[in-house]
Amino acid sequence: MARRLLIAGNWKLHKTVEEAVALAGDIASGLVRDDLDVLVIPGFLALEPVALSLSASSVLVGGQNLFWEDQGAYTGEVSGPFLKAAGARYVLVGHSERREYFGETERTCRLRVEAALRSGLLPILCVGETQAEREGGQTEGVLESQLAGALAGFDAAQAANITIAYEPVWAIGTGLTASEAQANEAHSHIRAWLGARFNKDVANSTRILYGGSVKPANAAGLMNQPEVDGALVGGASLSAESFLGIIQAA
Repeated sequence: MARRLLIAGNWKLHKTVEEAVALAGDIASGLVRDDLDVLVIPGFLALEPVALSLSASSVLVGGQNLFWEDQGAYTGEVSGPFLKAAGARYVLVGHSERREYFGETERTCRLRVEAALRSGLLPILCVGETQAEREGGQTEGVLESQLAGALAGFDAAQAANITIAYEPVWAIGTGLTASEAQANEAHSHIRAWLGARFNKDVANSTRILYGGSVKPANAAGLMNQPEVDGALVGGASLSAESFLGIIQAA
């Protein structure tokens, strides 16, 4: 079945509120395609101002993370209801940087996915292997373990609201990119796992994004792969010119 592409820009710890609003405006004004979905994911402080600035645009807004409780004595955390109220529609869960620097586990990923769904947000679950794991032939096992842990206990109806982002850790911010064949192979394996765990409809309808040094120069080849349904873009999303270039190439 045909899946609508999603091009998402994760701005990470970049852009002040003013810079984020300006970048969002440049992206919205330069967007000429309406046959795919475009998502920007600013830092928390910029989320609501960016969402307000894009209210008349088709560009969607998401959060970079969320806590698994809706409210309480959790200093420094941001909850699903807070993100939803600020204008977010999507939220990242389990990004490789959260796993590496902030102790994210399969259990906490699962709790965050559950919290996102409970709040009416659409989670983008990030999975991917390190270079050592790929070189050791462990890619498929790592992906299966991450998926099984983060999606434990969910049914097909819940799974239908989850997007998967395959982001090989060795390609995040390194300039290295999975080959088109490597990306498609990993996406195909993820889709097969979803079919076995849930059902064929979930497998066929789930959007699986590729993340890892996506640029205008390589976007067309990656997006042309049958199992690749979009991109989770990092550094190249910090410039309207390069992000729009990726969108145009998709």
